[in-house]
Amino acid sequence: MSVRVERHADGTATVTLMRHAKLNTLNAVALRDLAQAFHGLHDARAAILTGEGTRAFIGGADINEMAALQGPEAAEAFIRGVHGVCAAIRDCPAPVIARIRGWCLGAGLEVAAACDLRVADSSGKFGMPEVRVGIPSVVEAALLPGLIGWGRTRRLLLLAETLDAGTALEWGLVERLVDPDFLDAAVAEWVHMLLEAGPRAIADQKRLIRAWEDLPVRDAIAAGITAFASSFRTDEPARMLGAFAQRRRAPKPSEERPAVPPADSSA
Repeated sequence: MSVRVERHADGTATVTLMRHAKLNTLNAVALRDLAQAFHGLHDARAAILTGEGTRAFIGGADINEMAALQGPEAAEAFIRGVHGVCAAIRDCPAPVIARIRGWCLGAGLEVAAACDLRVADSSGKFGMPEVRVGIPSVVEAALLPGLIGWGRTRRLLLLAETLDAGTALEWGLVERLVDPDFLDAAVAEWVHMLLEAGPRAIADQKRLIRAWEDLPVRDAIAAGITAFASSFRTDEPARMLGAFAQRRRAPKPSEERPAVPPADSSA
């Protein structure tokens, strides 16, 4: 298998693309395995997607496999595989965090864009180099304008620039940037915050955000009203709102004040 799925005791999962020697590039097998992995996470509280090793998150699509494609039908089948992975991530009820280290190129950046949250370390390098090998950037590259705007999307896709991690943060390709030694701690912090929220509320929120991407504002607001009302079909709101109110009513322990030295009484 080209993908390892680790289930954790807290209900989260880590999905690792295991093609370190190939910079974790995506061939047909890896595309199939990644899609299957995320289809199997319907009961997870949160998921982390990462690449094996330190050199790459996902270094793009497998160039050798793409070069061997014969005709439009084969090309369509391959690119539908890339879209299938991105769709599986976006359709996964659990929030998916992209843990990015090293190269994040082409199809890899599309996969990262399909994730809900992105954290990178300072080794991250980002780009969409497809036009340099005679093909356009497609499928979930369509998500990029929502992250970085149309002007920067045109610059990224037409000029095929490679961005360093600091620029990726400035542009909005990632939401957080840390030193390599703190990457796992940053991911763990976000996972902890997700686990503190209501499981159904998180799933409803992800589904609603996904709907907002495609809806006019009026319809997006209406969808939110429906989602809010539907959330009360379970006991999660009453239970969690009640616990919050109880904590607010609880007496607070007296705060310890730092010792203050006596005023100088000398004449």
